[in-house]
Amino acid sequence: MLCALLFAVSINFAFATNLTSLVVSTNVLPALPTVAMPSAASSLFRVLGALALVIAVFFGGVWLFRNWQRMTLSKGHTPKLNILETRSLGQRHAIYVIGYEQQRLLIAASPSGVTMLATLPAAAVSATEEAPAAKTNFTDALREALQRKP
Repeated sequence: MLCALLFAVSINFAFATNLTSLVVSTNVLPALPTVAMPSAASSLFRVLGALALVIAVFFGGVWLFRNWQRMTLSKGHTPKLNILETRSLGQRHAIYVIGYEQQRLLIAASPSGVTMLATLPAAAVSATEEAPAAKTNFTDALREALQRKP
């Protein structure tokens, strides 16, 4: 207990002010600088701007989620399975021509299910599909366009 008392007294002496200094110590805390509060209009504008940003990011994510397959398919390869033609035969009845590579199938869809009606002859390959257009760069295309002008 005596040690604790001596420790407390030594701490008081350590924090005591120097009596020879010209500055008189007080126990008053220094005043904090006051900061002007932002106006209500600017705060409202910031909140609405942040809300608009969050909503835009949300709907952008929803659009990206729904269109992810379309974006990946358009990056180079064409899909092998296509619905070539559709005809409605009445309420909830339809006929589809489905193409897979060079094969074509005639399929009927109804409330009772899907039925394959026939296998159609192979699709004829058109001249544009046989020889794909040669890819040219921008400078060659510009030079060619400038040469065509009289």
